Amino acid sequence: MIMLPRRCQLALVAVIDIALHARPDPVSLKQIAARHGLPPRHLEALLQALVHAKLLKGQRGPKGGYSLARERRRMSMGDIVRAAFAATPAEADSKANGSDLLENLIHPALKDANALFLDRLDAISIAQLCETYEQRSSGQSLMETVNFTI
Repeated sequence: MIMLPRRCQLALVAVIDIALHARPDPVSLKQIAARHGLPPRHLEALLQALVHAKLLKGQRGPKGGYSLARERRRMSMGDIVRAAFAATPAEADSKANGSDLLENLIHPALKDANALFLDRLDAISIAQLCETYEQRSSGQSLMETVNFTI
């Protein structure tokens, strides 16, 4: 079971995509959307939220796009997840908000679990994720390019 909302997952995908492809030019919104099969308007607000969180830099114009605002090694999964959560509209109050169990037992337990989860995400840098992806990709492409026929 994935514990992160789709918005957080998409934020991670976008930042890692930018980290992998933003050298030397920024990555356009359309390029990110095309690589991951998403409509560009779906990502636009999310990427702007990451710019406001100072995780990405946005560049306007015909050769514009997005690049990382910090070095890969100085950005963690936790940073991105926090920014995506901050950009998500707050949930409407539910009917269960008056529940003693919800407010005094479940919410504190979930808050503790969330803190542990974010601590773990803070330990994983974007550089580590990019290196893992590049290693896996180079291993696949190497096997695809090797021809064993005689």
